[in-house]
Amino acid sequence: MDDYRLIADRIAADIADGRLRPGQQLPTQRAFARSHGIAGSTAGRVYRELARRGLTVGEVGRGTFVRAGRGADGGRVALAEPGAAPVDLELNYPAVPGQAELLAGGLTPLLRADALGDALRPVGAAGTGAARRAFAGLPSTGSWEVDPADLLFAGSGRQAIVGALSALVPPGNRLGVEALTYPVVKAAAERLGIGLVPLAMDEHGLVPGAVTSAHRATPLRAVYVQPRLQNPLGGSLPPERAAALAEELRRLDLPAVEDAIWSFLRPGLAPLAALAPERTVLVDCLSKRLAPGLTTGFAVVPGALRERVAGALRSGGWTPSGFALEAAVRWIGDGTLAAVEAAKRADAAARQLLAREVLTGQRLRADPYSYYLWWELPGDWRAETFVAAAARAGISITPATAFAVDPRSSPTAVRVGLASPPLPVLARALETLARIVEGGRGTDDS
Repeated sequence: MDDYRLIADRIAADIADGRLRPGQQLPTQRAFARSHGIAGSTAGRVYRELARRGLTVGEVGRGTFVRAGRGADGGRVALAEPGAAPVDLELNYPAVPGQAELLAGGLTPLLRADALGDALRPVGAAGTGAARRAFAGLPSTGSWEVDPADLLFAGSGRQAIVGALSALVPPGNRLGVEALTYPVVKAAAERLGIGLVPLAMDEHGLVPGAVTSAHRATPLRAVYVQPRLQNPLGGSLPPERAAALAEELRRLDLPAVEDAIWSFLRPGLAPLAALAPERTVLVDCLSKRLAPGLTTGFAVVPGALRERVAGALRSGGWTPSGFALEAAVRWIGDGTLAAVEAAKRADAAARQLLAREVLTGQRLRADPYSYYLWWELPGDWRAETFVAAAARAGISITPATAFAVDPRSSPTAVRVGLASPPLPVLARALETLARIVEGGRGTDDS
């Protein structure tokens, strides 16, 4: 079955090429489903996607019509229509064609009454034996193999991160983080009463000795770091820097929380946990690997820290869903997860290539397999002004201040997420952003 977005792309092309004219009525969803050989629910998703792009409008009691006027240009000018649904280049929700069908196949055995009954039983932070064995292979790489006994589970990757931080850093203490870091960690630290200490970075990531310098100035209790596909910059620590960071942590006797949620896009890079396994809590989840709604998080936790992290997950109510764990075990075992990951690596590479082509001449930083890029704006722009101009064009992006631990040192840059919109919509949005930045007038909000 075709992915609903691909069908929507074909209808959008018909609108752009004039085969469907402004004001023309589309068939009912039932008739559309019959003519395209798809389910009624899929037809409904196609129609919602067309409306989201600003290409159609529904009128109660009358039907669905191609939007008249500017919105009929294949969705190009619809990006700027007041009230149109924004193109989301802020959040990253990667999905690939055929993904839902692959996942559905793995769920079929769970629909038997006996299997479903087992899957709906509550589980704790330790999950199940089958889940620990299946998940242990996900972060393992090269000569580093995860012991299934070191696995803990949470309802989401965010919960796993917060559980690890609350276990390692008591309220009132300090956590070292990269100077530009994941915004959720900033918010979580504030709720937990944890002070954040920015760690110096350069174009290759953490500067050698950054943890030592920060610890001497303000003692730390732990470090949160993204050594692979760092968010927002997209880069990865060179091997020699990763080894130096592991040695720093040992010398200072500090634990680390390694965020590996995007690392499946770069499976050949060794995690920090492989270099300092006795003091690193590696956190990952399924939402990026499989689908946004599959939020199950997991952590590889060294024995000395396991009970503290497990206790934090239990007390926070952050333990996983048994059904999600059982479904994931099947998707890992039957090869579905590996197939989806491979497709997403190819998809991310295609989107990066597209972005580089459209934004030629701009100052961009990103890994060629990342789903986001860092855009350093020309001198006549402020990040917030550019974000506001993009929003007026119906495009949401993220200013550097969202990631900066110290807003006073925030660079003049934005992060652009590439994963969420269909490729044709992404291309048009990037073209619009390029026109905006080239137009200048970025020194005020007018």
